Amino acid sequence: MPNKFKSEFLEKLTEKLGKLKKLPNSLSLYDFEGSQTRIYIRYSKIHNRSQAFYGIRKEDIAQLEGSNSFICFLTNENTDPIFLPYGDFEETFSSLSPSADGQIKCSIFFQSNGIELYISNTGRFNVEGYIGWDFFLDSVEIDSSKKIPELSHSQVQTILGLIGIEKGYDIWVPPIDRNKLDWRLGHEFQCIRELPQRYSLISKIIKEVDLIWIKRGSADLNSLFEVEHSTPIYSGLLRFNDLHLLEPSLNPKFSIVSNDKRRELFIRQINRPTFMASGLKEHCNFLNYADVYSWHKRLLRSKSA
Repeated sequence: MPNKFKSEFLEKLTEKLGKLKKLPNSLSLYDFEGSQTRIYIRYSKIHNRSQAFYGIRKEDIAQLEGSNSFICFLTNENTDPIFLPYGDFEETFSSLSPSADGQIKCSIFFQSNGIELYISNTGRFNVEGYIGWDFFLDSVEIDSSKKIPELSHSQVQTILGLIGIEKGYDIWVPPIDRNKLDWRLGHEFQCIRELPQRYSLISKIIKEVDLIWIKRGSADLNSLFEVEHSTPIYSGLLRFNDLHLLEPSLNPKFSIVSNDKRRELFIRQINRPTFMASGLKEHCNFLNYADVYSWHKRLLRSKSA
């Protein structure tokens, strides 16, 4: 029996982009006639912990190379499709060995502080910037990287703060950085003046974190971001690791934010034995600048709709 969610998705794809052609020897690979775009469709129900499970066939993703290709993740609930640009993850997937059934295992976690892709034996990646039809259609028409401006460290901090405000969080930015925030990117917001007293034992470390989302009106840390613009990714991971070891009960989401060229460096660093042993690997994801920009743009679009 055909999967109705996949069938409805294929109908919408045809409506928006024209006739599809299924590739031989695969049930899930499609080309668009007259286009260099190729799409690989994966489907999962959403299970406990708001988690969906996917298998990526090694022989299928080998056919994504050389095209403007996307891995599309669908669910059985009313969630927007996630269109993962294969080019952004090609080096990651090509380096992995499949499990006994020939598949690379992935999960997607649907969380209030950001949707994450987990690739088995690799790491976690924020995929908020890849959600929805607008992102996909823009990417089909033109290389999306050309539409993302060059962002400075302070501009990335500003956009992360704007996203946090839209999602209802209080914002912490180190006082030394606050005068550098770029209000041309959005409405000026107020940062909290002091971190909650409950973090006094780790205050020297946590005050240096580039940006923090805190549950409004509480002392609960939701997400911590280290923007590694020119500094070593390892330094941000060490700061997160110190916080994770000193206050394991905090359990926030840690994000290393950088340009996409440093994604593979993040993967190598987060898989160091020290971060695997401490458990930081299970709590820290990678978020690239283009994703930050697209995430903010999508929130603004939803707000004005």
